[in-house]
Amino acid sequence: MARNGSMSETDENIQAAHAQLKWPLRLTWAGLFAERFTRAFWPVWSLVFLLVAVLAFGLLDTAPLELIWSGTVLWVLAVFGFLLAGLWRFRWPRRAEAMRRLDQTLPGQPLAALADQQAIGAGDMESVDVWRVHLQRMAARASAARPVAPDLRLARRDPFALRYVALLAFVLAMAFGSAERLGDMQSMTPAPMRFDAQAAGISWEAWIQPPAYTGRPSLYLNEVDRPALEVPAGSRATVRLYGQSGVLTLAESVTGDDDLVEDPAAPSHELEITRAGRIAIQGPGGRSWELSVLSDAPPTVRLAGEMTREARGVMNQRFEASDDYGVVSGSAEIRLDLAAVERRYGLAPEPEARAPIEVDLPMPVAGARDDFAEVLIEDFSQHPWANMPVTIQLTVKDARDQAGQSAPREAVLPGRRFFDPMAAAIVEMRRDLMWNRESAPRVAQVLRAVSHRPDEGFRNERAYLQLRVALRQLEAEMQGGLSEAARDEVAGALWEIALLVEEGDLADALERLRRAQERLAEAMRNGADPSEIAELMDELREAMRDYMRQLAEQGGGEEQDFAEGERMEITGDQLQALMDRIQELMEEGRMAEAMELLEQLNAMMENMQVTQGEGGAGGGPGQQSLEGLGDTLRDQQELSDDTFRDLQERFGDMAPGQPPMGEQPGGEQGEGDGAGEGSATPGTGSLTERQQALREQLRGLEDQPLPGEGTDSGDAAREALDEAGRAMERAEDALREGDGAAALDRQSEAIEALREGLRNMGEAIAQEQGQPGSEGSAQAGDMGEQNRDPLGREAGRLGRIGTDDSMLQDGELQDRAREILDEIRRRSGDQTRPEIELDYLRRLLERF
Repeated sequence: MARNGSMSETDENIQAAHAQLKWPLRLTWAGLFAERFTRAFWPVWSLVFLLVAVLAFGLLDTAPLELIWSGTVLWVLAVFGFLLAGLWRFRWPRRAEAMRRLDQTLPGQPLAALADQQAIGAGDMESVDVWRVHLQRMAARASAARPVAPDLRLARRDPFALRYVALLAFVLAMAFGSAERLGDMQSMTPAPMRFDAQAAGISWEAWIQPPAYTGRPSLYLNEVDRPALEVPAGSRATVRLYGQSGVLTLAESVTGDDDLVEDPAAPSHELEITRAGRIAIQGPGGRSWELSVLSDAPPTVRLAGEMTREARGVMNQRFEASDDYGVVSGSAEIRLDLAAVERRYGLAPEPEARAPIEVDLPMPVAGARDDFAEVLIEDFSQHPWANMPVTIQLTVKDARDQAGQSAPREAVLPGRRFFDPMAAAIVEMRRDLMWNRESAPRVAQVLRAVSHRPDEGFRNERAYLQLRVALRQLEAEMQGGLSEAARDEVAGALWEIALLVEEGDLADALERLRRAQERLAEAMRNGADPSEIAELMDELREAMRDYMRQLAEQGGGEEQDFAEGERMEITGDQLQALMDRIQELMEEGRMAEAMELLEQLNAMMENMQVTQGEGGAGGGPGQQSLEGLGDTLRDQQELSDDTFRDLQERFGDMAPGQPPMGEQPGGEQGEGDGAGEGSATPGTGSLTERQQALREQLRGLEDQPLPGEGTDSGDAAREALDEAGRAMERAEDALREGDGAAALDRQSEAIEALREGLRNMGEAIAQEQGQPGSEGSAQAGDMGEQNRDPLGREAGRLGRIGTDDSMLQDGELQDRAREILDEIRRRSGDQTRPEIELDYLRRLLERF
């Protein structure tokens, strides 16, 4: 039983080995077949590859017919010859051959061993047992058999690698040749059976060029095998007919005339595809195409959201536009909604005819224009329709000049709002004057009435004087009929005056603080926009910082606490926290509580004074010289203001033929009692005597010992005082001769020299006190703007020319950058500009 069991187990192992050999044996047989087929027929498929390359490259189109036929015969003979030779050499692989090849790769040739029979000792059980063990070992080895890879190397049969040449030609033909030429065997037909179009030079070319704005590629119809095509509207088809005239003709129905061409046999045709139809080339080798037109829909645009007012009255209107291929340009038209205007007072007369406002819409440059959203930002504060009801309508156009419009929307045109009553009155009279010139008498009357008591209505005397000049100009023009140019000139002057009254030209920090508080309170009472309230709050913070800095300078230039009378003390941080609380209440809409805190802040600032310590300002000789020089500078500024007012009074009384007034000085306005105080004609010498007295006062300061004698700062201070004295002397001569304009120039030079001397003297005192780098004494701070350049920035350290500060504040930088970007976008959307300018603008937008 044991021996029978061993025999059965051996048979099972052999059967399992044969089962595992099934796929290795099949794959080995397939490799053997590929090997014999490749060696027998490689010349045949190499010749086929060469023929495909010749046809795909169109070499038969230019070759002589005799060469084509002889080459064809040789190719057919070669193919049949190699095919017969291959069939003669090819032997179909048998299973035993595959078995033998597979067995040769195994150690001990186990496949042959499994097929052997025991010849000796078959009756000996021990010998049989040995044989079974041997078979089991061979079966285990056969189970590890793997397919044998075929040997496809043909180097000995093809030493010149001609098969690779044929393969390379085939690959190039598929990549760069034309597959359509493979079926074009016309050139290989016998001459009596065909018309030789190539020999006659007859051929054609056709292509369709879609409009550039669609972004679609051109279609070369010679390579298009589809009978039906879709093309965008406005595409242009070009057809070229070559060879004998009349053999090929053109028929078309895509331009409007069905199958009617003015000269069908003409060699060249240009067609604009306006509708669906057919284009056909009739004649030998001709073709036809059915064309359908993709319509180009007009663009659409709509207003998104309400029109809003930004800081200082800038309009902000969001809009959305779309088009199937992209919007090219757009514009906004704003018209006065006369029916919604409250017609009373200065608006009661009929308005003068005025063209609608038209502005270009900003177009995106970096992104797509088929569907986008943008914001129209414009400042219409000076337009006569500012703060009036208007209608706005947007229009956009695509590349085909198709237009799309938005629905008209009613809105109030944003404009700058004035919170000062006098400024608001001046702006209202300006609006009435621009509304209708017939309102000029009423405008002049109202302006005279509101400015009757200048000491009560005007904080800025310069604004009052400019208003008087504008009034006289208006009344003079009214006598001969107010022209449009004169009206616009007066309106521009009134706008500048209103800005001067609203914003002021105040150098005193406390006055600026009071002014900021009043403007903020007025805006809160009138329900101003949040952006305007935020702007006024920033102005209040800035004025508060300036005022506390001035108090600190008066107390010795150190960080100190502030006392509200004798009851309490408050620090700068506490004041800032109080203003933060006011702003928080305004943002929450609790205006009553915010107004109450603002009034408390106002009362607190009225009673505030700096607490003095032991280190207060000294009163030595150097400090006295500094105070005396400061007094001289203030007196010189007041004299310059009086000279300017005197010149204005003289200008108001001048006849048209008299010379104009001189330039405005750079000093601040004085606080004189009236415009005519201190005035003088060339004989009286009042201003001249005051200038002479100031020059003698400065000479007295120069005779005294100045601080910092022998140092760079001290020498610079004395040199500046000498220059100021010379400028005063020249101003005195100009006043004596009655030349007010020249006197103003010389007085301005004297003021600048005095400021330079004051700064150098303050540095000299600081160096003597062991404080190098100090910004000067308290008197330098009392001068307000004397340490600032003409742009209002702090001067550079140690009195050098220039400044360490930025020309614009951070917010102003952002606003200016946005204005520049909006202007570049606006110009880039104006397609009437030269292409070279548009390219430059696009590069700017891509970079920034």
